[in-house]
Amino acid sequence: MRVTARRLIIALAAAGLLAGCQKGASSAGSGGDAMTAPEMSLGNPNAKVTVVEYASDTCSHCARFATTVFPAFKTKYVDTGKVRYVFREFLTPPEQVSAAGFLLARCAGKDKYFQVIDAEFRGQQQMFESGDAKGTMLGIAKTFGLDEKQFNDCVQNETALKALGDRVQKAQDVDHITGTPTLIVNGKTLAEGEVTLAQLDAAIQPLLAK
Repeated sequence: MRVTARRLIIALAAAGLLAGCQKGASSAGSGGDAMTAPEMSLGNPNAKVTVVEYASDTCSHCARFATTVFPAFKTKYVDTGKVRYVFREFLTPPEQVSAAGFLLARCAGKDKYFQVIDAEFRGQQQMFESGDAKGTMLGIAKTFGLDEKQFNDCVQNETALKALGDRVQKAQDVDHITGTPTLIVNGKTLAEGEVTLAQLDAAIQPLLAK
């Protein structure tokens, strides 16, 4: 099923994540170019090793990786300039919540994108337990300087929704991604599912030694 902007808007409205679908809404908060950028990345762009992660902000396995493995991986490899880390968005159920989370992160801007994604992963369990997706998302938005109107405008931005839908469709059709998290090291899929730091070490260290 093709992931279209209109389909995502309808899903967001049905989930109560929109105050109202105002036709033509275009405000993207302070995200600017981040709203339609193909991917987000951290680290040295000229690093010998590139690690790509396809992840969803509503995926519990992704959240566990993000909170228990990623910090040590980032400290060891990304912050030292040895690895370029690329994050690619993918939607998992409930897709409308996942889409809202990614748009919110992009509205916050490139410099805050990964901070927002981290906050969403850390707040994921509470959000699911409370059943209040909008309340959780709005709380995160306010933490990063967006008020309720900016949040509503952000998640109903049709240009950004279309760009997100196109990215997810490409992941499915071209990159053949079927689940999250999927980690790829220098073009080779390491795993679909959670991985440990030891598994990442085993894949990365031989490449750094070349």
